[in-house]
Amino acid sequence: MSKFARTAPLRQFALCSTLALAACTSMAPDYQRPASPVPAQYPQTPVARPSGPASAAADIAWQEFFADSRLQTLIQAALANNRDLRVALLNIEQTRAQFQIRRADLLPTVNASLSASRQPSVVNGKLTNSFSVGAGISAWEMDFFGRLDSLSDQAMAQYLATEEARKAAQISLIAAVASGWLALQADEDLLELTRQTLSSREESLRLVRLRVDHGASSELDWRQAQTLVEGARASLAQLQRQRALDVNSLALLAGQAIAPELLPNTTGMRLSALSLRELPEGLPSDLLTRRPDIRQAEQALIAANANIGAARANFFPRISLTASAGTSSKELSGLFNSGSWAFSINPQLLLPIFDSGRNQANLDAAKVGKDIAVAQYEKTIQTAFREVADALAGKTLLAEQLQAQRAQAEAEAERLKLSELRYRNGVASQIELLDAQRSLYTAQQAVIQTLLARLQAQVQLYKSLGGGWKAQATTSGPGKPATAG
Repeated sequence: MSKFARTAPLRQFALCSTLALAACTSMAPDYQRPASPVPAQYPQTPVARPSGPASAAADIAWQEFFADSRLQTLIQAALANNRDLRVALLNIEQTRAQFQIRRADLLPTVNASLSASRQPSVVNGKLTNSFSVGAGISAWEMDFFGRLDSLSDQAMAQYLATEEARKAAQISLIAAVASGWLALQADEDLLELTRQTLSSREESLRLVRLRVDHGASSELDWRQAQTLVEGARASLAQLQRQRALDVNSLALLAGQAIAPELLPNTTGMRLSALSLRELPEGLPSDLLTRRPDIRQAEQALIAANANIGAARANFFPRISLTASAGTSSKELSGLFNSGSWAFSINPQLLLPIFDSGRNQANLDAAKVGKDIAVAQYEKTIQTAFREVADALAGKTLLAEQLQAQRAQAEAEAERLKLSELRYRNGVASQIELLDAQRSLYTAQQAVIQTLLARLQAQVQLYKSLGGGWKAQATTSGPGKPATAG
């Protein structure tokens, strides 16, 4: 028999297997994106819209949205060193490897074998040698009903979900760093205000002491003034503690100690001088393609849909193939002589007959898993809608609140001037003057806190609209994640 004649059956079987695999179809249901469970418009709010053409928030790189160079440096350090983001990157690598494992199941695994044995003959009891060398395929499942293909699709969707999770983690990290840095700037402004207030109250206390010594004021007036001074000192200590906590929190986000020149300070820009870019809110439907967490939830839904296909395929026969080809001889030198070659093909078909309802239970569990994934996908969309709506309402209403509180602070400042004048002329009491000082300090604190809340609402709006992730390169397949802008 010629060599071609011996290998012809193998060639024919390989060709038939290839054609059969090409005809395989997945048993997974056709995927359809669920309808968006939110209104077509955000709640109407009088949001100031930028003039001229505006880019979507997700298309605005964070370097453009946050203009302060110190904040940009801090965000870049966080992207390089934050451990949570590093874990998200490692999760991508892990799921990529799992996808490659599933994809490898579709193809046969070929192993080479070499064996030698020496044992007594069953005929005459003499020791005989046996040598063999060859290659073989062991229990390769021929995926006629798409079980392995569905599992591969599931692994692919899980891989894509981890990529989206990484993008969502980056967006959250950038927003957290920016909000923390703005909070530090507010701490600095409040500290400066408290120091000025403490200095002013100490001067008032000194004047009251002089009036008491000359009999123009009572001991009660001096004690009331002393109470305000000690209250300012307590506020100063509390703010210094809060600033230390905010610095520690920012250092954790950055993944390293923060250089002093990157922190806000009283000699630099004040919180009132900071401004962020105006953002178009767009439509809720834009969130489906702009928010990585929504895309992540959709990939989880696609994976659950593919899992149904794998569960359905369990009801059908599994066909596996074990094949080998090689040569054997009693002498090592005769392994490759003519006539020593042989091959074997052992197909196997397993048809489930009675499994105590295991396959049906797996299918039911897969269907319920998809229903859970649908609910989680819809909840993610609803959460995104609420976050954008909250940020829009906060930005608008906080602007109105800030305007009113600034007007209140100006009125309190005028009230204090009049109270000081009345007190010096003996018309007003010490209590009236101290109350005016206390009210002005409270109003000035409220202005800074409301300004911080408004700026943080703008940061939240940028995050809610999917800003903070801008891909500079697209992926061509697993193992090549896109780079961030």
